[in-house]
Amino acid sequence: MILTHLLVSVFNSYRHPKFRRFEMIKSVLFTASTIALLSQAAFAEEVSVAHGEELHQQSCTSCHIRMEGGDGSSLYTRSNRRVSSLSSLEAQVRRCESNLELKWFDEDIMSVSKYLNKEYYKFQE
Repeated sequence: MILTHLLVSVFNSYRHPKFRRFEMIKSVLFTASTIALLSQAAFAEEVSVAHGEELHQQSCTSCHIRMEGGDGSSLYTRSNRRVSSLSSLEAQVRRCESNLELKWFDEDIMSVSKYLNKEYYKFQE
């Protein structure tokens, strides 16, 4: 991003009718930068969900198996589940994290919440 701004500044200093192609290059650089930023956002979302799945496997699954049996996922799919919205899902993940004294960062809680929502709950974000 900084490189893009630097290149645009250089091109602006050479504005001359002969250098109209620089306007096209600026447009291409802007478009490329925009695509790169959008790609990074999508990648960050996938990394976040993958991180959430990893944390869930490490810290949550064994407790849920003891509580519900099987693979523990019935806790999320039962008809009388406590979680009914995205905000209550995050609150439940926070309660579990606190009860187990995991010392997660907010980003970890959000990652686990995103993973659970993607995998089981499917609430609108």
